[in-house]
Amino acid sequence: MLLNLSNHPYATWQDVQKAEAEARFGAVVDFPFPAVDPAWSSEAVSDLAKSVVEAVKPMFPSAIHVMGEMTLTFTLVALFQAAGIACVASTSERLVTETENGKKVVTFKFTQFRSYPDLFTTFNKV
Repeated sequence: MLLNLSNHPYATWQDVQKAEAEARFGAVVDFPFPAVDPAWSSEAVSDLAKSVVEAVKPMFPSAIHVMGEMTLTFTLVALFQAAGIACVASTSERLVTETENGKKVVTFKFTQFRSYPDLFTTFNKV
């Protein structure tokens, strides 16, 4: 099972992204990415990450799609990896068109799920 820890519910994903997720991971379950107050300290973000990990672990996901506020994402990925849970990000092509009145319209075309590098292995090599 892929746990979708993002602010983009599975129901809103493009068909190609849904198909890729189901082929690689089976079922997809949504878990909303929590809001992060920009005034919070790093410690507050870390505390939130720990509570999310504790809530998610009993679900036994085979992988977690982690996309959201960067400091929380980084902390979550590190904690999930330490717990032996794989993490992936979705990648997309950003398509921008400009209308006649000067507005930009941005759409995203899903490309793939990319694994987050194993933080412990990667940084031990530096």
